[in-house]
Amino acid sequence: MSDEQPAITLYRLQACPYCERVVRTLDEQGLAYQSRFVEPMHSDRNVVKRVSGKRSVPAIVDDNTGVTMSESANIVDYLEHTYGEGA
Repeated sequence: MSDEQPAITLYRLQACPYCERVVRTLDEQGLAYQSRFVEPMHSDRNVVKRVSGKRSVPAIVDDNTGVTMSESANIVDYLEHTYGEGA
């Protein structure tokens, strides 16, 4: 068993439908990822702001490609185009 962290880190909230959409896509693509649950209070999400420049979730950091992004629709699009069928 490897101690390596997955290349993809997902910053998310509990019970966030936009975050769940990204989780579903990651699972469908069979991608390993690490979940980082963030503060529910928008103004307290400094860890997300440090990595993505925004406090919104979901946000991902993909160490495979050097991509950092937020907005669930953009993330799903990125994952499907980068890792999906025929990528």
